[in-house]
Amino acid sequence: MQYQKPVIIQEQKLKLSPQMYQSIQLMALPLNELNTRIQEELEKNPALEIVSEKPTVSLEEAEGERITKNDEFEYFENTSDPGFSTTSGRVDTEAADAKHKFIEGTLSRPETLQDNLIWQLAVQKLTEREREIGELLIHNLDSNGFHAEDPKKLVDPEEVDTLERIISLIQTFEPVGTCTTDYIESLLIQIDLDFDSPEKLSELVEYHFEQLKKNKTKEIMKAMSIDAEELAELINYLKHFNPFPGREFSDDEVKYVIPDLVVELKEGEFVIILNDEEIPVLGLNTFFQELNRDKSKEHKEASQFVKANIQEARWFIRSVNQRNETLLKITSAIVDFQRNFFLKGPKYLAPLTLKDIAETVSVHETTVSRISNAKYIQTEWGILPLKYFFSNSVSGSGTDGTSYSKGGVKEIMKEIIEEYTGEKKLSDQKISDLLKQKGINIARRTVAKYRKELNIDSSYTR
Repeated sequence: MQYQKPVIIQEQKLKLSPQMYQSIQLMALPLNELNTRIQEELEKNPALEIVSEKPTVSLEEAEGERITKNDEFEYFENTSDPGFSTTSGRVDTEAADAKHKFIEGTLSRPETLQDNLIWQLAVQKLTEREREIGELLIHNLDSNGFHAEDPKKLVDPEEVDTLERIISLIQTFEPVGTCTTDYIESLLIQIDLDFDSPEKLSELVEYHFEQLKKNKTKEIMKAMSIDAEELAELINYLKHFNPFPGREFSDDEVKYVIPDLVVELKEGEFVIILNDEEIPVLGLNTFFQELNRDKSKEHKEASQFVKANIQEARWFIRSVNQRNETLLKITSAIVDFQRNFFLKGPKYLAPLTLKDIAETVSVHETTVSRISNAKYIQTEWGILPLKYFFSNSVSGSGTDGTSYSKGGVKEIMKEIIEEYTGEKKLSDQKISDLLKQKGINIARRTVAKYRKELNIDSSYTR
């Protein structure tokens, strides 16, 4: 069976340490998935535990602690306490109380597989044609995440190399393994991109999956030269992957999300609070710390086990801390850029790119992308995905030089359409003319596109 292996990505992956890979993984996780990942780590590592005390500390204090103190057993080096907030440079002492104002019920906000993949495509450095091919591929996926039609039919013969390159790129997007031919290819991609995958797992899936489905374990063990224990380990690890990654999204399924952050206006300043109510505070097990301090040579093997587990626990705690701190920094920068939105509402959404935020907080654009994807923020205007705040500029500006985002223009369009009801229904051309009077120069066909995205019928059917 043919499938495309993302060779370039594989080469990059080999340069990552396990700690770096873990940090990148945690960065992308929304609240519920982070909690699940923490529970898995607690079960795996006896040196890691949930601590009971949880003092509130500002982001600035937490960072300062790391810079000025070198003791490996300082509290903030050895706990994942995320109980901090940021207020554009000053600490808000009421932040902890504000956490309880989160909406207990959750917001229903369905997202399609195509929505999710196109968002990730948008942050890649591609030519216009490469982006078009990417969108064609994404819209050609079925509910499983597989090609509905032969992708080669989407492009001219001379563009097949470009097509295959974009396919390999999309296969690395979350959820990993979409844009594939079938579940075998999807599993092989997921295995290839998983740092910890057992060496023979790809061989099992590629050459022996049919035997596995028929439970012909003896034939598999003989063909792969492995014993029953090794096969059991491979099968158990295989359960980590989803053979039908597209099924994580469904048009019919209502997805309930919990906001990762909340933004509130207090005394003229926006306070950003991390929702950590569902996330336990992690620390190092006291008994393991005492064992690690014991320098006797009587139990060298046990000592190595203790040291390795403590080191892994520290790395995990630091990764959780880094995820939370980066999330706060990026959200704080977004709030600063989009201040008018938070004060006045959706039509004041300003153009904002990943690069703008990346330069402000001194991180890479891909970090901003990972943090923004699948994270939600509670605002006065509703619970919104962080990626909502990234929008390209629309051509045209007001008399005061104001630039407009796509989201802002759509809100202004919505107001115009709602104003003209009954006998006064406006055509797309008339809407375009009215927008020009406001300094927003977009063509009639663009108005039609935005109107459809707003789920508003044309003037003939409204």
